[in-house]
Amino acid sequence: MLFARFLGRLVRYGNLALVDADGRSWTFGDGAGAPVVVRLHDRSLHTKLALKPELHVGEAYMDGTLTIEQGDLYDFLLLATENLARMPEPPVLKAGRAVERWLRGLRQYNPVGKAKANVAHHYDLSGRLYDLFLDADRQYSCAYFTDPGDDLETAQRNKKRHLAAKLLLQPGQKVLDIGCGWGGLALYLAQTADVDVTGLTLSEEQHKVAEERARKAGLSDRVRFLLRDYREEKGRYDRIVSVGMFEHVGVRHYPAFFHQVRDLLTPDGVALLHSIGRSDGPGATNPWLRKYIFPGGYSPALSEVLPVVERTGLFVTDIEILRLHYAHTLRHWRQRFLAHRDEIRRIYDERFCRMWEFYLVGCELAFVNQGHMVFQMQMSRSLDTVPLTRDYIPDWEQRTDARANIAA
Repeated sequence: MLFARFLGRLVRYGNLALVDADGRSWTFGDGAGAPVVVRLHDRSLHTKLALKPELHVGEAYMDGTLTIEQGDLYDFLLLATENLARMPEPPVLKAGRAVERWLRGLRQYNPVGKAKANVAHHYDLSGRLYDLFLDADRQYSCAYFTDPGDDLETAQRNKKRHLAAKLLLQPGQKVLDIGCGWGGLALYLAQTADVDVTGLTLSEEQHKVAEERARKAGLSDRVRFLLRDYREEKGRYDRIVSVGMFEHVGVRHYPAFFHQVRDLLTPDGVALLHSIGRSDGPGATNPWLRKYIFPGGYSPALSEVLPVVERTGLFVTDIEILRLHYAHTLRHWRQRFLAHRDEIRRIYDERFCRMWEFYLVGCELAFVNQGHMVFQMQMSRSLDTVPLTRDYIPDWEQRTDARANIAA
């Protein structure tokens, strides 16, 4: 059986058993650790899983034609990614990645209309879904764990505070939030630093919720949200921040993105970009993730981003790499999702639940075993806009915490 031969080359460590669609059993690994038992229910998987496992394993799990009889999905994908990290890449995976890399320009072509459709695919889902697994502020990006024991709410507050500190905000400044989500960061900046914020989103659901949140907070005079692509924005801003949006831009659009950031910044302006990245060099988006979760999406290596920034004339004034923070964030999301799985099944269906389980587990393990990370890149138009040392970041955070404690 072709898939069994593939697993025989891939799985050298751990304890994996496979029951194929004909009832035959196969074992792989060195027998160490708790056993994971996977069963196939469709004979076509014997070949499909071997030829394009990065797409068809997820599809088979969604469709219920691949089930896990001992252990769970996390155990299965952990075993697979650990072996991939320790072994030379199998030829079929290497060939698949080469094809995906060759086609990525087409896959990541995101003009304004297509970008809006791609955003709607993921972000215009039921608001209740996001309420069930995100924090109360609906921060749908990497949290910042200053302590391993931080809960999700604390870590997301830490993230907003950390971003605000790097923006060097002064009262009355104009701030642009590119990819504002449901408005949480924009509202935080306005409330914490007394600034005027404009948020951009392409999601109609996010725009509706963000506008309502600003109204309820009494901040509509200082915080506004626009249903607008970043390429369509005009004006000048003292500060620009973008969190979790750059992954939807696409490599071929990076020059347009950074030229727009430069043109929208005042001469002494500061921009801050928070994005998922790759620590192992340029690649291509996983085909299952691209097809079902984030069409048009791509997480870049810094080697793909920095040369573009340099050509725009922007100065890179600080880069911070967050390694396992997103793995911790995704673990919290996955645990909350599973705790509310029955309700989510009632909103959508069983196949949707399996799809999102696969998404959350796969992304978590991408940060643990597959070279993904998050970078925060600070940029300015002038060389002397940002202080020469990073002391201002913890100083700002400590002052903000002190004011919050007094207010509480």
